[in-house]
Amino acid sequence: MSPAYSITFAVLDIKPEAYAVSPILSARVGIAALADDPVHAIALRAQVRIEPNRRPYREDESAGLLDLFGTRDRWRDTQRSFLWMHATTMVPGFTGGTEVDLPLPCTYDLEVAGSKYLHALRDGKVPLLFLFSGTVFFKGASGFAVQQIPWDRDDRFDMPVTVWQQLVGLHFPHAGWLRLRSETLDALTAYKSEQGLLDYDQTVGDLLATRSKGPA
Repeated sequence: MSPAYSITFAVLDIKPEAYAVSPILSARVGIAALADDPVHAIALRAQVRIEPNRRPYREDESAGLLDLFGTRDRWRDTQRSFLWMHATTMVPGFTGGTEVDLPLPCTYDLEVAGSKYLHALRDGKVPLLFLFSGTVFFKGASGFAVQQIPWDRDDRFDMPVTVWQQLVGLHFPHAGWLRLRSETLDALTAYKSEQGLLDYDQTVGDLLATRSKGPA
């Protein structure tokens, strides 16, 4: 049996990378290669998907999920698996089995479906599905050979919501991140200057307060 078709993957843990410049989670992946020949290297790829229908939701989480899934009465039809990210890494040579850290680069852009979903969660687990693929390099009796990882190599992992909250807290302490069009940012900057406000947080707060008061 060829080594590539004897390789399996299991996600063991996910944690924030504390000293990364940008937000990155690290997935610890266990790899088992049930073959006689040692693996020289693996160019590993993973598609990471969120499976929202695998967990319940609190009432106070519903508002944040409205844009993604609509009202609760529609969730049975709208809560479908969706792509969160693609991840890649190189796995060094091993025989039998090994563990490797798979970097998961994240964004806190709330216009991205994954970030919007994660921001809405208060507790519990994030239901993830890892779809593994890539290229296996191994050295047999006749020299080096290359084979593709079969498409049926996958694993589910329920990541604690607290892991995501810790990551956000490391890079955006007591804050969030919004992407604005240039025209909107220019208008917001002009309003901030006209009103003599100190920063954009105060500027948005002032606009919200004005809106809450309604017309004079």
